[in-house]
Amino acid sequence: MSHPVFLIKKAELEPGCVRKVDANGCSLALYNVDGTFYATQDGCTHATASLSEGEIVDGDLIACPVHDGTFHIPSGQPMGFPCEVALRTYKVIDQGDEVLVDLEQEADEAAGGI
Repeated sequence: MSHPVFLIKKAELEPGCVRKVDANGCSLALYNVDGTFYATQDGCTHATASLSEGEIVDGDLIACPVHDGTFHIPSGQPMGFPCEVALRTYKVIDQGDEVLVDLEQEADEAAGGI
């Protein structure tokens, strides 16, 4: 049985922003896309880069700060060259004013985060 891990209070991450968070030794990029929170691995799958240092572009894409390749935040799918390998996504859990993550469960894209 998985145990959700607390990440931040919702008010700590403004819409349109991304930040690096640590969850039980796992580095994640946490995104606030128009009030919906998503979590992916922080490391770019193309180059050694922290996606939390990138920018959210075109609404729901994260641009890698090294080569400007992009990923779809909700699904982790690569959307722009040179990125070709999907990001690992994590299930984000709404707990009132807190954001939690389940490190053992992939995000359900249909659920769209919280």
